[in-house]
Amino acid sequence: MRALITSAGADTPVLTDVEPAPLGPADLRIHVSAAAVNPIDVFLATERGRTVFGLGGGAGLGSDLAGTVVEAGAEVDGFAVGDLVAALDRDLAAPSRAHAESIVIAATDVARVPAGLDPIAAASIPLNALAARQGLDLLGPPEGRRLLVTGAAGAVGGYAVALAVRAGWRVTGLARTTDAAFVRDAGAERFVEELPGPAYDVVLDAATMHSDAIRALHDGGVYVGYPGQTVEAERGIHIKPVVTQPDGAALAGLLRHAADGLFQLRIAGTVALEEASVAYAKVAGGGQRGRWLLIP
Repeated sequence: MRALITSAGADTPVLTDVEPAPLGPADLRIHVSAAAVNPIDVFLATERGRTVFGLGGGAGLGSDLAGTVVEAGAEVDGFAVGDLVAALDRDLAAPSRAHAESIVIAATDVARVPAGLDPIAAASIPLNALAARQGLDLLGPPEGRRLLVTGAAGAVGGYAVALAVRAGWRVTGLARTTDAAFVRDAGAERFVEELPGPAYDVVLDAATMHSDAIRALHDGGVYVGYPGQTVEAERGIHIKPVVTQPDGAALAGLLRHAADGLFQLRIAGTVALEEASVAYAKVAGGGQRGRWLLIP
């Protein structure tokens, strides 16, 4: 089986043959139809990234995937061979992961792709939509509270705006002028281009603005941040970090929302697995709107 892996002493991934992972009794083996390239993949492909995460050479790459179930463990219930599914893999030390021809993953981390949702585009959803969902889950009820989403047109922020509006939040989206239409189409009540003063009860900092984003909070407000952010509490503000975790049940709901048109799915481009370096370079360069997908 071919898979993209890290290589000791190199800052680019290597496509090589690896042994397929063994199938556990609670696992699914999935033939990968598409897998998204995220900034974390580009980082893990570098020597510095492997050092930060304590990985040696030879670790697999890729988190988001969509594909077809080709084998199910004896204890798996609810999935069958031939099912179209999507999943999030977070086992950073695995010898191969989503950027491969197939993957073995716990059935609890997998969700069916519903009718009406492009099974290729579904690969762009898991990591970022789950990050948004799990961030919003930390906030409690929305009644009478105002939410600012930074990076509201970005990978996580776009999902966060749509989900928050659906949940009843009064949402302001912070993004660039060129993204105003996207943010408003996601349902935001207001669009801003610069951080406002202390006007919000909650900030979901999808743009990783760190302590700068704190300025937009009332005293005693809530700041939701993601890995890599260094924020010190002040003025009674509550800091709530999010480390995105696989969750098949939550992902199933997000995929249904996508099929119903809640999200504005954006695919920047697709390339064959053999041309993964093209997608990795695009993501490394930044400024992408949408996910680059690898097609094995």
